[in-house]
Amino acid sequence: MTKEPVLTARGLVKRYGRVTALDNCDFDLYPGEVLAVIGDNGAGKSSLIKAISGAVQIDAGEIRLEGKPISFRSPLEARDAGIETVYQTLALSPALSIVDNMFVGREIVKDGVLGRTFRMLDHKRMEAMAREKLSELGLMTIQNINQPVETLSGGQRQGVAVARAAAFGSKVVIMDEPTAALGVKESRRVLELIKGLKERGMPIVLISHNMPHVFEVADRIHVHRLGKRLCVIDPKSHSMNDAVAFMTGAKEPGEAEAA
Repeated sequence: MTKEPVLTARGLVKRYGRVTALDNCDFDLYPGEVLAVIGDNGAGKSSLIKAISGAVQIDAGEIRLEGKPISFRSPLEARDAGIETVYQTLALSPALSIVDNMFVGREIVKDGVLGRTFRMLDHKRMEAMAREKLSELGLMTIQNINQPVETLSGGQRQGVAVARAAAFGSKVVIMDEPTAALGVKESRRVLELIKGLKERGMPIVLISHNMPHVFEVADRIHVHRLGKRLCVIDPKSHSMNDAVAFMTGAKEPGEAEAA
């Protein structure tokens, strides 16, 4: 690729006592691409994503966003820098409404003295923005955006989480197993959401165990094994069997395939 990566990591190390979760790990995400991250359980995928999203602090190495070194002390700092993460657990509050979930922690206050002094929220503006984002992602099958999230189906909840990421992730969206708990129809909707985000030019990191989904939406596949990037493969020139073989160590990538 000729473009400069939007997000890079070099030589990341993360240890938990005697366990090395990240062992001199590298990572590259390019503008406008869907990069899938695959690996066996315990390979260090979660540690990599947590390091990038500010959930854990690395022991060594460097992470750069748009060429500038970054060191997030929390997911909030990553979020403020434009990296939005959709966690497997969704991190939604079931009792709150769709609008409240989308704006939790970044509520819009009214203009003037009502907002500055009394911190009164601008509900109309938040509702309009929520409606706009949900419509963009084809989620306006939800009739009432003030209904509690607990009344939604699994796919609709995932849609709200993705819409929130799309609304506020200005530079990168990370999705951790977004279809893991969903049925066939709802998984299809999430894959369409991913494609829609990509069409808008948003770079996406997709962590998934579901190989058919990975091969359908990914531009490149980062294979993670034993705490580091083993290789990056092109789904157009490699099979699912290749990916699984690299992931499990049954097969080693050739020199030409290593990234």
